[in-house]
Amino acid sequence: MPTFIQANADEILRISEIENVCFPAEEAASLSSFKQRFAVFPECFFVLKVDGEIVGHINGCINDTPTLPDALYADASLHRPKGKYQTVFGLAVDPAHQRKGYASLLTQQFIAVSKSRGHHGIVLTCKDYLVDFYQQQGFQRLGQSASSHGGSSWNDMLLTF
Repeated sequence: MPTFIQANADEILRISEIENVCFPAEEAASLSSFKQRFAVFPECFFVLKVDGEIVGHINGCINDTPTLPDALYADASLHRPKGKYQTVFGLAVDPAHQRKGYASLLTQQFIAVSKSRGHHGIVLTCKDYLVDFYQQQGFQRLGQSASSHGGSSWNDMLLTF
């Protein structure tokens, strides 16, 4: 049975490993970046475990606006603990565990946590091929994002509670 829990510092290495097999090098957060972010907003890191093994993660900072500017990726000090919107920097499931509904489970649990914390919604960016997935999770596509993170083209997605 999958278990969704808040991550602890000892799990950052595994989170980074999954990130680096799921995202191109230009887009993946480095281990150093994960450590810096976790030091500032550990309450925004969650993992999914199956039989005690971390198979996926979801994380992001909290912001006051329903946007995800690229600056948030690079500067953890922009995190606003009492902000209105949870962001999603990354959602990743180990390829050996994909196609089992784990990405949906991570997303839905992150939504539930964000609602329980009183946020107004969740904001993220995604590539074209993931728009349908996020729409199935309740997000609306707002259009082409101004983000150039990793040199890619992104879509702005918003879920308002």
